[in-house]
Amino acid sequence: MTSSQSVKAVLAVLAAVASIVLTVAFALGDRQGPARCPEGLTAAGPRCCGAGQRVSAGRCVGRPLSCAATQALTADGCVAPPKHVAYPGGKAALGSPDWEGHEARAQATGVVGPYELDAYEVTLARYQACVGAHACEPLAIGGEAGEPARGMAPEQAEAFCRFAGGHVPSGAEWVLAAMGREARRFAWGSTGLVCRRAAYGMVHGPCAEDASGPELAGSRPDGASPEGAFDLSGNVAEWTHEADGYVARGGSFRATNAGELKSWAEERTGARADIGFRCAYPGRNASR
Repeated sequence: MTSSQSVKAVLAVLAAVASIVLTVAFALGDRQGPARCPEGLTAAGPRCCGAGQRVSAGRCVGRPLSCAATQALTADGCVAPPKHVAYPGGKAALGSPDWEGHEARAQATGVVGPYELDAYEVTLARYQACVGAHACEPLAIGGEAGEPARGMAPEQAEAFCRFAGGHVPSGAEWVLAAMGREARRFAWGSTGLVCRRAAYGMVHGPCAEDASGPELAGSRPDGASPEGAFDLSGNVAEWTHEADGYVARGGSFRATNAGELKSWAEERTGARADIGFRCAYPGRNASR
């Protein structure tokens, strides 16, 4: 074999190896799925922060250069602005649907008229405005302006919602928003629980490690409901008002399994660092 032929043979082998490497890389990429942080945010440790920020003591610090499309770029960081989603009302099944036979239990139902719901969990920025107006008690847990307010008792959530012109959602209002008329298993649909859709499993996996708090509200736009409500599954669990008290719904960043994040999941508990809320309002038959 001539030296020219030897070079060609080596190049052919290298090309074949390169092809195999690329094929494996693409296959692994498909298995791993899309990144958990949306466009405008970047992964920084367990968090999704604005471009140009870094994580310090579990928080995104520094002035962000960009935010997710759901968030406004402010002097205090990336903050989801107040927004309502309108619902025509209807009947909500407060329990697992019949096709979830292995989880089925007697289903209570609730019927509600037209109402509106916060598109995002109430942020610290919104809650602090209520504190500044002397209508809400300060919270023991601080954080970034765009993080969900959390750690409050249900009565503190009610005080804020009254200040905002609404109320803590009833179980029927919240579940109807999460499940829709299609009885969705998760807010976005009945399949596809992945880290780009819900902020969960952030403390001990599967989505991150060592998180000490939730993501900024609105950091998982791929997990929005068809109607336009964000973070109904994961980030912080949310208070709802039931006939016999308050329960937390939707699961949180601490959740590690799908059962905690399903649209009908509920937990009876006291105030906790992974529980926040959103408000419901009288219906005006329009989103804003």
